[in-house]
Amino acid sequence: MIDFLIRGGILMIPLGICSVIAVAIVLERSFSLRVQRVIRLDILQRVKEHLSENQIGEAMTICRRHPSIMGRIILAAIMNHDRNQEELKIIVEDAGRQEVPTLDRYLGMLGTISAISPLLGLTGTVFGMIRTFAVISEKGIAHPSQLANGISEALITTASGLVIAIPALIFYNYFTAKADRLVLEIEKHSFRLVDAMKR
Repeated sequence: MIDFLIRGGILMIPLGICSVIAVAIVLERSFSLRVQRVIRLDILQRVKEHLSENQIGEAMTICRRHPSIMGRIILAAIMNHDRNQEELKIIVEDAGRQEVPTLDRYLGMLGTISAISPLLGLTGTVFGMIRTFAVISEKGIAHPSQLANGISEALITTASGLVIAIPALIFYNYFTAKADRLVLEIEKHSFRLVDAMKR
């Protein structure tokens, strides 16, 4: 395997770095974007109980003690509980927009890796073909083993770039869609809380 990577040439180093970063981002986002971690229904229920008894301070304390995306959005609504319902919904939407970068963290980097990996692979292909034609111009086509080195470098880097880019693009799209769904779900719960507060 190491010999295979060495034959890919110098561009296997940035491709290797891209693959390590991509795996790290996928693992981190898989942990951070779990529904149970982002949408804390247990905290929401406790906040609702306190609000039903008109214990605004206690509800705010719970949100501050359990910092999360949902907790911060709910806290914004509770802090403005004296506003009317439409204003509260605007405040919730604004708080949700401010939390979107937290859900989208590192996804830009993952998208970049999915875009540049095939380009790095293509660059390796060009270098490999240059080496192949350099051998042909110097020694002719009578040395197939030397020609094979340049061709294998070209093919290895191309394959490596695609192997990194395809899963990175799939996970980028998956996590982006999941983050959008989570924001909508949080806003739905927050709007229900606003309705309950105003009732």
